[in-house]
Amino acid sequence: FSVKVYVKLNHNSPRILCLTNHLRNLELIDPIFQWNGPGGGLPSENSSVQILPTGTLILRHFNLSGVYTCSIVYKLTAMQPDKHLIIKYLIYAYSDPKNCYEFTARYHAAPCNSSHNTSFEKALLQILSKLVAELSCEVTLIKSECHHVKMQRGGLQNEIFFTFSVASLDREKHNRLCQQSACDASHRLNKAKHLIERFFKQQVEISRKSSEPLPEIYYIEGTLQMVWVDRCYPGYGMNALTHPDCPECCVVCSPGSYNPSNGIHCLRCDSSLIYGATKC
Repeated sequence: FSVKVYVKLNHNSPRILCLTNHLRNLELIDPIFQWNGPGGGLPSENSSVQILPTGTLILRHFNLSGVYTCSIVYKLTAMQPDKHLIIKYLIYAYSDPKNCYEFTARYHAAPCNSSHNTSFEKALLQILSKLVAELSCEVTLIKSECHHVKMQRGGLQNEIFFTFSVASLDREKHNRLCQQSACDASHRLNKAKHLIERFFKQQVEISRKSSEPLPEIYYIEGTLQMVWVDRCYPGYGMNALTHPDCPECCVVCSPGSYNPSNGIHCLRCDSSLIYGATKC
């Protein structure tokens, strides 16, 4: 029987006891505690491990998931022989999901093999990136595909189908000072979403007001769609069945599974023998 413990990646663990609930309420004579981790015996104190005299373990800046065992040798009375107990913990690193908005939009396009489409795509991404840069958010192109579309009761036209995501960057990495509410990732992401929606709305308004003929490449009104997406970092995934105590956490993938990209789940892989695998 293993006790599951979840520790936020690169944070300190809670106090992990080398005692059962039953033993906590007893007087133990000459107890000796010994902890082992994924790499063997744990020292009583170094930069990443602290073991208190009572056998309690604290893991600092945690990133080494796996099986941790504690053995305790003790007597209940001075005359009794030693008793021996092993307690097994499965300690998992987890991180919060990385949220983003995923947008799709369609543009009337130049012929599909035209370099104008590629130039336009670059320009559009630059505009969108600048739009949200002040909010410490980033725009990433997921895919851009040109298709021939048969119109209702009409002929064929070329259309570019853009899919891009908008995610908030870690503010600490960008050394920007900001008030707490304005610094919140979901608050910044929402503001970025509104800016992008307004940008596409403005494109429609400009086309309507203009007396000029439409350019070769233009946004098709009403095609902007958006979904909220949770993502985990490579090597991590969500699984409420395996981890009911941390159902919305991105927990490190166990041996026998992996996550190669920003997906939400760890995928099965029988040849994977490590925690946090990104390859099968």
